[in-house]
Amino acid sequence: MPIKKMRSVWQYTPRGYLRYLSFNAHAKQTNMTSVHFSKIAKKIFFTACIAATAVASAQEEKPALSLSGTIDTYFRNNLNAPNSGENAQAPGSSFANLNGFSLGMANIVLGYEEEKVGFVADLAFGPRGTDAIFNSPMNSATGNIVNQLYAYWKVSDAVTLTLGNFNTFLGYEVISPSVNVNYSTSYLFSYGPFSHTGLKANFDLGGDFSAMLAVLNPTDLTEYNPTNTYAWGAQLGYKGQYINLLSDNGGFEIDYTGGFDLSESVYLGINAASYDNDGTGFSGVALYPQFKTSETFTLGLRGEYFAESGAFGAIGGEAEDTSVLALTLTGSSQIGNLILKPELRLDSASQPVFLNNSLAANKSLSSFVLAAIYAF
Repeated sequence: MPIKKMRSVWQYTPRGYLRYLSFNAHAKQTNMTSVHFSKIAKKIFFTACIAATAVASAQEEKPALSLSGTIDTYFRNNLNAPNSGENAQAPGSSFANLNGFSLGMANIVLGYEEEKVGFVADLAFGPRGTDAIFNSPMNSATGNIVNQLYAYWKVSDAVTLTLGNFNTFLGYEVISPSVNVNYSTSYLFSYGPFSHTGLKANFDLGGDFSAMLAVLNPTDLTEYNPTNTYAWGAQLGYKGQYINLLSDNGGFEIDYTGGFDLSESVYLGINAASYDNDGTGFSGVALYPQFKTSETFTLGLRGEYFAESGAFGAIGGEAEDTSVLALTLTGSSQIGNLILKPELRLDSASQPVFLNNSLAANKSLSSFVLAAIYAF
């Protein structure tokens, strides 16, 4: 937020020296000297005004350095399954899968923006952050906290180049919990890539069209590339609707992400994706109807159908060709910068991949989450 500056008001009042000109020569000389100094004072005054205006204008410009982020924490409890020990149950999706009072992450984002160039350093600490950066090949302390780290160059009004590690362009959801309408995440988001490291070029094509091309390390290799093989990505966008493509290590994913305003208070988000790697993969669709009841409360439902082919392992471990219907109802109440999210979730699978309270195989899992997120 820009700091309000106090404005100084200068007023120049000229002296009436001319009335002394009818006196003696000494008085006349003194008066002429006064007039001379008066002219100098005027010049100094106007120079000071110009300098003050320039300084004030510079101070009112948007600061180049920015600091933002979130913290999140939550309580989670299964309603029809064990909550403790080796038999504790959780959905197969990422994040929000610890039981009891649990931690999410502290996310700190530092950015610096000049007219043409800038950088972003995005650090994440805590279980959610570790899950998002789970496969750092060097397994170093640095690799386990760097969520994003990239520099960019606005080559022109139509072309921006970005080099480094950045969050994925696929999927409707993101890592930061303050942006998603639901606190827990979908299967589609969980089993697509979280981040990429590489070089991408974004293009403003005009007429509400945009495009992106990228050369990337294989998925999850975020610190460096030990394989000497590369992936490529592409995106075509039009008015908030995006078709995304990723070819990576023999696998290929196509993803659609978008949404529509159905009314002033109702929005429908959509995500559909399909991934295949030699007969093993997944496909699915998720709908995100959101109803804004007031300026401080939104009710969101995520209805997702997700099916894996072969022994992909997303839903039931070694179970093959399993599918799941996951319904998640989330309330989002905002109190200043604090967001409270109570959430009910039901996962219903095609095979008995869960355990009930009697430790018998079960096709469904119901759970409750209450999350607190502070965004700054």
